[in-house]
Amino acid sequence: QVQFVESGGGLVQPGGSLRLSCEVSGFTLDNYAIGWFRRAPGKEREGVSCISISARSTHYADSVKGRFTISGDNAKNTVYLQMNALKPEDTAVYFCARTPETCSKWTDKNEYDYWGQGTQVTVSS
Repeated sequence: QVQFVESGGGLVQPGGSLRLSCEVSGFTLDNYAIGWFRRAPGKEREGVSCISISARSTHYADSVKGRFTISGDNAKNTVYLQMNALKPEDTAVYFCARTPETCSKWTDKNEYDYWGQGTQVTVSS
């Protein structure tokens, strides 16, 4: 049974940091890519980042490049999203999701077959 457990969200001041975790079960990270998406109030869900451990590739949206870092730990079946220099516009519900492909079409949410429940990130003073 495929499952995701997301954690690490919360309230942080602008300029602060958070690390999101996505612990997966029912499959191995070697065989799938994992993407992080977010949905801000009143906006469409957008791709934030993607990692393919087998392809050794990572990808980022322009809006988070240089601030966010995605990584994976096969032994822990967990993908992380380290978020630094957070801005109020990063406020959103963050989701991790699985795609059978590599990250070649990572921004297309239709390429993902399983999704986590989401974790709220709020950046505010």
